[in-house]
Formats: sequence, C-alpha cells, structure tokens
Amino acid sequence: MTSVRRRSRLVAAALAASFAIAPAGAMDIDSYWEYADPAASEARFRSLLGQAQGDERLEVQTQIARTFSLRRDFAQAHRLLDEVEPQLAAAGAAPRVRYLLERGRTFNSAGDKPRAKPLFVEAWQVATAAGLEGLAVDAAHMVPIVVGGAEGAEWTRRGVELARRSSDPKARAMLPALLNNHAWNLHDEGRFEAALAAFREAEAAWLATGRQPQGRIARWSVARCLRSLGRFDEALAMQRALEQEWAAAGQADGYVYEELAELLDATGRPDEATPYFRRAADELGKDAWFARNEPKRLARLRERGG
Repeated sequence: MTSVRRRSRLVAAALAASFAIAPAGAMDIDSYWEYADPAASEARFRSLLGQAQGDERLEVQTQIARTFSLRRDFAQAHRLLDEVEPQLAAAGAAPRVRYLLERGRTFNSAGDKPRAKPLFVEAWQVATAAGLEGLAVDAAHMVPIVVGGAEGAEWTRRGVELARRSSDPKARAMLPALLNNHAWNLHDEGRFEAALAAFREAEAAWLATGRQPQGRIARWSVARCLRSLGRFDEALAMQRALEQEWAAAGQADGYVYEELAELLDATGRPDEATPYFRRAADELGKDAWFARNEPKRLARLRERGG
C-alpha cells in the first residue's frame, strides 16, 4: 500500500520561500505575494503599478491576473492577460514568461489541462533561452501538474537539474520541493534506493531552510521509503521521533499515525497498531482533500482501527 502525502503542500512552501528573496537591483515583484490572501496580494500589486514601468509593469499585471485565477474568477484573469498579450511583442523575455505561466495556470485551475501544457512548455523554452532560471524552474514544476506519468517525471527531473546548478534565488528555493517530487517519482517506479537518496537530499535541503513543518514532512518521506525497502526498525524509530516532535509543537500528524500503524502491523504487533490506525483515521478524516481523493485508504484505516 502506497502512503503518499499531498505534494502541493511542499511546493507551495517552496514558492513562498522563493518570494521572500529579493534579487539585487530589481523590483521585487514576487515578494508582494501572500497566497493565503489573493485580494490583499492584488492590492499590493496595484500599489506597484504607480512606480512600475515597461517590462516590470507588464510583469505586475500578470500577477494581478493570477490573484483572480486563485479566486477562481477565471474570466477576469483572462481579460487582464488579454490586455497584456498585445504588448508582449515589444517586451523582453521576463514578462512573456510570466504571461505564459499565468495564462497556463488559469487554464489549469479551470480544469483545461490540454490548453495549459503548451503554455508551460513555451514558458520553459523562453525562460531557459533567456537565462531566467527561476522562472524556468517554475515552468518545469508546472508541466507535471498537467501531464503526470513518465512525461511529468521527466520535467521534474529537468527542473531538479537546473535548480541544482543555478545561483538564482527563486530556482534554489524551489529545489527542496522539486527534489521531493522527484523522489516520489522514483518511488512510484519502484526504484527505492534511488528514491531514498533523493528523499535524503530533499530533507537536507528543507532542514537548511529551517522551515517547519516542511522539515518534518521531508523526514517522514525518508522513513516512508525505508518501509518500502523493508527497513522497518529504522523507519519505526524515525516515525516515533516524529510523533514526539509533532506533539511538542502542539499538533498531531495523521500520516505519522498511519505509518506507525503500518510498521507495527508489518513487524507482528497488530494490537499496538490498532489504536494508531484509529488515530490516523480520525486525523486524516478531517482533511477534506484526503477524504475526497483517498476514500479507499480512509475506509481501510477506519476498518483496521475498529
């Protein structure tokens, strides 16, 4: 049974981290983002329009469009991008890449993945040709969202390779989340030893940022891979430590409970596993995404938990 966490949590955290870094000598457009509050972000970007000129003004306009996409007002997002599009012929690479990314994200969020894919691919091509490595990595991480499978895994690998060798703050900030996705791709292919190495690299990258709970989630992934390798005692020790860390932070993690249950069950301790199955069902059942996307997994947890 595969026990995978929702990957977007780590990607979102990486994007938030990248937007806290201002490139020297440039308007720090990305730092104006507050993803939990798109309306507040829109107000910040509109305040920038008074001082932004030329290409930077076009970039700001694409980000205003994105605030509407995040609020699922796709028609308004497209209208704003329609205003930007005819100005791109006389603009540089950065506004064009941002336009392609936001047009693609708007289509993707509306459920139109086929129309999003070529926009993300073109964004990658334009960004890499122009040496805009942070935006290129952003594009590489978007393609797998719309294609999945082996093709998506290849795009993740490209993003990882570029981020590893890049000095661009945005590209480097996205590396931990990309490594996490890359590791899960390897895990899904059954390449557990290679996946373990990638998970450990991702863990080290997250710990270097000092961000939590991302660091704990990365360590959970290492332990999950150890279970796939049959290294149950190592995995169990890590998950028990994580249980204590979450408790010390005043929180509970249903995925840790699930892993503890599976590991105790795998090592012949079903009586000890039962309460952890129950706790996992209780915690993960509160997560609307998990309940909607993992109904069989949740049903099993409830059944095993009595």
